[in-house]
Amino acid sequence: MSDRPACRLLDITRLVSRVGRGPMTGIDRVEAAYLDRLRHEDVPLFLLCRTAYGFLLLRGSEAEYVFAALGAPETLPSPGLINRLRGRTSPRLRLEAGLRTRALARVPGGGLVWMLARRLPRPISYINVGQSSLKQKNLQRLRRVPGLRITVMLHDTIPLDLPDYAGIGEPERFRAAFDAVLRNADLILCNSAATMADIGRHAGAQHPPCLVAHLGVDLPRPDAHAIPPDLDLMPDYFVTLGTIEPRKNHALLLDAWEEIIARMGPEAAPRLLIIGHRGWKNEAVFHRLDSAPYMGKVVHELSDLSDPAVSALLAGAHALLMPSFAEGFGLPPLEAMALGTRVIAAPLPVYGEFLGNSVIYADPTDSYDWVNKILELTGGGRGQERAETSDKDHPALPSWEAHFNLVLSAV
Repeated sequence: MSDRPACRLLDITRLVSRVGRGPMTGIDRVEAAYLDRLRHEDVPLFLLCRTAYGFLLLRGSEAEYVFAALGAPETLPSPGLINRLRGRTSPRLRLEAGLRTRALARVPGGGLVWMLARRLPRPISYINVGQSSLKQKNLQRLRRVPGLRITVMLHDTIPLDLPDYAGIGEPERFRAAFDAVLRNADLILCNSAATMADIGRHAGAQHPPCLVAHLGVDLPRPDAHAIPPDLDLMPDYFVTLGTIEPRKNHALLLDAWEEIIARMGPEAAPRLLIIGHRGWKNEAVFHRLDSAPYMGKVVHELSDLSDPAVSALLAGAHALLMPSFAEGFGLPPLEAMALGTRVIAAPLPVYGEFLGNSVIYADPTDSYDWVNKILELTGGGRGQERAETSDKDHPALPSWEAHFNLVLSAV
């Protein structure tokens, strides 16, 4: 941006939609990081939230209220008479009700241009990192606000690359949002060079300027006391982390563990912890998780752990296993590296960009390759293995400070 903005306008629609839905996803964390950082900058911050009843404009200081709601959704107020009469009492609606009482202004969709032009000083830097509110009509309205510049972060193009693995209707929705960004954004933020290359491949020659800004890695804060006390972690265990969807390739890990159990027996086999909520289009895997005889004994499915518990389990694992067919940024391997935990992963471009040869790579289509590399890690003493891991030269982990130093000079 050639001129310093008079204010920044951060879209928090995604964060508001996630309240009460358990641990935050990677994109949620990015939006939360932006909200936390921008509220402390010397450029005035305002917040925009799209709700069922239109748009809310809020002061940046309301970030404190949003973070409090995310941490304790049970403290939120009633969702309002209309929603109560309709039987709609979700945490999201309750948070929206609370934000309406705190808003500087609220308008139906058609009043967005008037509200922003009347209420905000110009030039305005609109920032959307949550990939919400990216419909063509919303971005066109923003374009009509005098002196407003649109910056959008695209985290990946996976719904276009692997449409068969996406949720129902997701490839079409993403394509519409992607095209709207290409037509209306002034700048696209990319979390990696791999993502920027994917955007260029789908966009062709004509697209807005892109800026690669690696996301920061928050230092995990393990809390062993948060681990369920009845969880069987002996003799040794591995972790896989992420939504249980076809792209994450949990089927390969179940195949690998069946082979490991056949070789070693259920008592001696290392444990596998599958951490994440169930997603979509994965009925065959869900059936195995529900009915396989090794479930709850050798393999454990864990869906409602706190972040400190997840970090503690990751810190104590022999390795993090990531056989995904595609990733946008790949945050879990970076968090594992920060904890000194080994990573076995599919050879994806984004992993090569960040982690180089510090990761053990395995073919995501070959379960025997994974079996052999997993068993190689369990062959030696744990203390010796940890010492070897800590002595390795790991790449420097990306930081939020470096990310914002780059981004805020442009927006």
